[in-house]
Amino acid sequence: MQPEQIDRALVDFDVLAGWMDAQGLPGGPFEHVETLAGGTQNTLIRFRRGGRDYVLRRGPTHLRARTNDVLRREARVLAALDGTGVPAPRLIAACPDESVMNGAVFYLMTPVEGFNATVTLPELHASDKSVQREMGLNAARALSALGAVDYQAVGLHDFGKPEGFLERQVGRWLSELDSYSALDGYPGPDIPGLDDVARWLDEHRPATWRPGILHGDYHLANLMYSYDGPEVAAIVDWEMCTIGDPLLDLGWLLATWPDPADQSTSLAGPLGAAGGLPPADELVTAYAERTEAVAGRDLESITWYAVLACFKLGIVLEGTNARAYAGKAPRETGDMLHSITLGLFRRAQEYIGA
Repeated sequence: MQPEQIDRALVDFDVLAGWMDAQGLPGGPFEHVETLAGGTQNTLIRFRRGGRDYVLRRGPTHLRARTNDVLRREARVLAALDGTGVPAPRLIAACPDESVMNGAVFYLMTPVEGFNATVTLPELHASDKSVQREMGLNAARALSALGAVDYQAVGLHDFGKPEGFLERQVGRWLSELDSYSALDGYPGPDIPGLDDVARWLDEHRPATWRPGILHGDYHLANLMYSYDGPEVAAIVDWEMCTIGDPLLDLGWLLATWPDPADQSTSLAGPLGAAGGLPPADELVTAYAERTEAVAGRDLESITWYAVLACFKLGIVLEGTNARAYAGKAPRETGDMLHSITLGLFRRAQEYIGA
């Protein structure tokens, strides 16, 4: 693909060339330009210039209200993670000034040489159950590397509002659910167990916790794996990142972990269908291998975090169901996501019962 084949409203390569030159990056023509899949709300374009490979990330053509702020936060997090043991793309340069490129903030990062196992599974990984098992455990180990990072030491002391983080979760998401009633046609949530799960979360909230970097949407679809083995090449899509309780990321991984007994296996794509992933409880053991990730954190309460993740994600997905009632999303999508919400609340109740 040639640069001129990319919509100039999305990426103006003349502007990009001038900006890159000003950053002291290698000059020359743009080569091997291609758009990449990944993420539903942002644009990824890979290219080569001056002997170096880049991925440019920016918002969609029609920017949403918070897109630029989210991109600024992502760039800051990726810069902070450089030099840590967290597998993530490395920031090369960021342009927080939205006046440079058609109103859009953008940044350049290193390409990730890897694949999304919920989309495709190379022969090496598809043919070996032991590789699949290690892929699952490595999902937890990569997360523990993030949990081990001292967010203040890497310059993220003012990145979020950790005070009262756990205390405000249930109320915050019940308010979100209530807000859907403003959508025309939405009859209100029909979610069995909603009140019981909310009450249990309030009554069993961990008394103490230690703040850290929270990815905010940690599941298999946001991981890239190495082509050469079961290692996690990169954690991607840092849109929801903040400073909070990192154990919620582990709870999120448990809440979304493929279970042959329900729809979650199909949602995990080829890796979920392959059948070699470890049971969810082994993820907690793998996470705990890195002692600095769990120091001061109560893994005995991990069920609470898994229940909270089911609760939060279920409410988020119900938002699309509500928009479908209002004609703002396809009805079949709303029905599918509502069924997943019901499954998440069933899983939450199973956790509570266990």
